[in-house]
Amino acid sequence: MQIFTCPFCGPRDEREFHFAAEAGKTRPDTRQQIDPETWATYLHAQRNEKGRTREVWMHLTCAELFLMERDSVTMEVYATTPLRKEPQ
Repeated sequence: MQIFTCPFCGPRDEREFHFAAEAGKTRPDTRQQIDPETWATYLHAQRNEKGRTREVWMHLTCAELFLMERDSVTMEVYATTPLRKEPQ
């Protein structure tokens, strides 16, 4: 079992988290007609890089999204950063 640190709730069991997306992956503009191949590539193609990577995760308990920097080989987590900004 692995412990991830939610930037909002603190350390929690990995079962409370869900992988959301690769960081930096750009969604196609859905205001335009999108061909099925482009949409399928966006939904299903993953880089699956080995080593240090940046991913968007969701903590299911608080429903917050955050950026996780981790090593996909060793599973070491380097940092977790909130994606939302505090109201000013």
